[in-house]
Amino acid sequence: MKIDTNIKLPLSFILFALIAFVVAQIILFFSSGELVAGQFRQPDIWMGAHFLLLGFAVMIAMGAMYQLVPVAFLTPIWSQTFGFIQFFVTAIGVTAFAILLGVKPNIAVYGGAVVVIGVLMFILQMVITISKQEKRNMMTYFVMGAISCFFLTIIAGFLLAWNIAFGSINQHNTILATHVLLGVAGWFTLLIFGFSYKLVPMFSLSHGFSMKWAKPAFVTYVVGLISLILSFWLNNGLIQTIGWFIVMIGFLFFFFDVKEILAKRVKKKLDKSFAFAILAIFIGLGIHVVAFVVSLIGISDQATWSWLIFLYIMGWIVFSILGYLNKIVPVLWWTYKYADHVGKEKVPLLKDMINERWNLILFSLFIICVLGLVLSALLQLGILVWIFQGLLTITTLLYTLAVIRILFV
Repeated sequence: MKIDTNIKLPLSFILFALIAFVVAQIILFFSSGELVAGQFRQPDIWMGAHFLLLGFAVMIAMGAMYQLVPVAFLTPIWSQTFGFIQFFVTAIGVTAFAILLGVKPNIAVYGGAVVVIGVLMFILQMVITISKQEKRNMMTYFVMGAISCFFLTIIAGFLLAWNIAFGSINQHNTILATHVLLGVAGWFTLLIFGFSYKLVPMFSLSHGFSMKWAKPAFVTYVVGLISLILSFWLNNGLIQTIGWFIVMIGFLFFFFDVKEILAKRVKKKLDKSFAFAILAIFIGLGIHVVAFVVSLIGISDQATWSWLIFLYIMGWIVFSILGYLNKIVPVLWWTYKYADHVGKEKVPLLKDMINERWNLILFSLFIICVLGLVLSALLQLGILVWIFQGLLTITTLLYTLAVIRILFV
């Protein structure tokens, strides 16, 4: 049974995503004034945020899944031709939707409809593909849980776009909170959890670990998400605080498993890219703790929560993607271009495709930029927000060029 994916399929998603990543940072750079004021519900911020989350993070996740699902679940992609069609539909929809949110929000719903079609095509592709898996495991539940959250996120997002256009839904803020939670803490977090159980052992050469916390992590985190959604709709602060506590514990269970996997690794010195992805896990856990404490002491300031969400998106989700992507692309390209030539002619080693010194500089800059941006904004230092966002934009461009360079080795 052939489970290999045509490399053009995941690479199409990845290259589009990298362009969207740069575009998102440029938009946010020119929206520095809104960032300083903590005004995240502005058309320009909506546009930048959706290029970042839909254009970059979602498209990277889709591309990675086209490559990783056959490997992790030992089943071929249902239809690669359907996958290419889905790419073009989703890319057109994401671009149109994000731009319309920035320039004409009242008609963004039409771009949103195309996004919904693209996402539903992706979900259909993955559900059919994963359903062919012979033996279910915890990774299956994490990925299917993530896909379920993704579906609900897109539906909630479409309702928000519909409401902006036609204004017939009263619970706009509640739907918005549900949309954000299911997207960043549901879809992305559960997906990173699931594939980390494959990627962390693979990149650290670890064996003999138990994954004993995987099931408690999944169940606890999902229960926490449900509790938080319930608290939004009931407008109940106590349930919300309990919900934040439960998801924090769920993340902690996942952290315990990663700690055990790394403790049993053969590869003692971790690559810079992989170490960056591991750092993201610490950041994610820390933000869960902060979210619980902030909720516990009753801080409801919109700016505080907005920047906490920003830090979660950048420090946990984006950092995870950047770290893993810089490991996946070299492996993907080397396997495609050189695997069949090993022993027949001289081929570059995998490590020759990766510039560790450059990676250290880039990842250090990402950390400095994000921390500087958040601290400057909280302290209302407008010029520093502008400087750090500008530096983040340049770093994003350099990272994108570094990944693309791999394809020319």
